[in-house]
Amino acid sequence: QVQLVESGGGLVQAGGSLRLSCAASGRTVSSYAMGWFRQAPGKEREFVSRISSTGRTTYYADSVKGRFTISRDNAKKTAYLQMNSLKPEDTAVYFCAADTIIDSTAYANAAKYEYWGQGTQVTVSS
Repeated sequence: QVQLVESGGGLVQAGGSLRLSCAASGRTVSSYAMGWFRQAPGKEREFVSRISSTGRTTYYADSVKGRFTISRDNAKKTAYLQMNSLKPEDTAVYFCAADTIIDSTAYANAAKYEYWGQGTQVTVSS
């Protein structure tokens, strides 16, 4: 089993930065791709970013490209999402997720990810 716990959310002014962390448990979690999704009130959960198990390959939603950076430290079993130049439209609950399948096809599809954290709230004020 894999457990994911997000942290690092909070309230920040527009233009500010936050770094989210996703601490994972489980022996083989370092071999899984990790993703970040977000869900704003009244909206569907949407893809934000994904990183391969080795960290060599990353993907970003167009809306965050150039502002957010995903990374991971397999020794610590932790994935990160550095969020810079935050905008009010980035306000959402952010979830990390683990994908046990190496194939990155449909990486933006939430259904592809087997394990999910509980989420952390990010609020960006204007």
